[in-house]
Amino acid sequence: MKNTVLETKQLSKQYGSVTALSPTNLSLEKGCIYGLIGKNGAGKSTLLKLITGQTPPTSGEVILFHKKGKELEKARKRTGAIVEHPAFYPQLSGRKNLEYYRIQKGITEKSSVERVLKELDLLEIADKKFQDYSMGNKQRLGIALALLGNPDLLILDEPINGFDPMGIIEIRKLLLELNQKKHITILVSSHILSELETMITRVGFIDKGSLIEELEMTELQEKCQKYIEITVDNSEKAVAILEEKLALKHYEVLPDHMIHVYEDKKMIPQISKTLNQHEIAIHSLIERGMTLEDYFIQLIGGNGHA
Repeated sequence: MKNTVLETKQLSKQYGSVTALSPTNLSLEKGCIYGLIGKNGAGKSTLLKLITGQTPPTSGEVILFHKKGKELEKARKRTGAIVEHPAFYPQLSGRKNLEYYRIQKGITEKSSVERVLKELDLLEIADKKFQDYSMGNKQRLGIALALLGNPDLLILDEPINGFDPMGIIEIRKLLLELNQKKHITILVSSHILSELETMITRVGFIDKGSLIEELEMTELQEKCQKYIEITVDNSEKAVAILEEKLALKHYEVLPDHMIHVYEDKKMIPQISKTLNQHEIAIHSLIERGMTLEDYFIQLIGGNGHA
């Protein structure tokens, strides 16, 4: 039996006549890193606010660590979350902001502030006023706040927003370490799939308030698998030759004498040479396939990010 950390059942949010989130069923298994992907305004923050209790649902329910109803608030103490921008005090230092929230959250472990400052590489600027932090360091402090209570579930809304490429790599590395070494389950949102694709194990695509598809990352990668597309004058003869001469096994024969060969593009010269040697006329020979980002854009029917 799978150990479900988070589950939503028909969870929805309505603001007057506007549907911010359609009835949504989502589940996270213990130990996963779940990426919630959608354009800005797609409903990601609304869903995370409902899960964290920052806004009440119109219908449906949230189940955390198998707890719901009156027991839900107690279960939420096992989570750490940053949804949108945390309310830090601009005149206080990073360290004092974290100390304030440590007391507010009733966290008795005084050393937790220094621990998270170290984990997020913030010790050198810990005594600097928050208002003087860069965008990236403000995000780091937000993640540090989410980690204060040693959560079992970490919920982060656009945590890589504002980082340069090196900062993105560092945050991805940190989240992977938290997941693999501390066994923290992570739910993380972004409007850019490529920022998360190297670390997430499951992905959910959200658009216009609806969770439109969920996939294991292995499934998504299979959908986006690159292949060599060949159009010839005789596909049956071409396949027989490729099987015999190049020992190709992973292919698909399509209408109009088209063949998809699921091999590395390095095979293209060999394929071309072999077919030419056996007088198979090649009309086209090209590598095709989608990036994960292409798949997302195709799925939502758009041409870019909002």
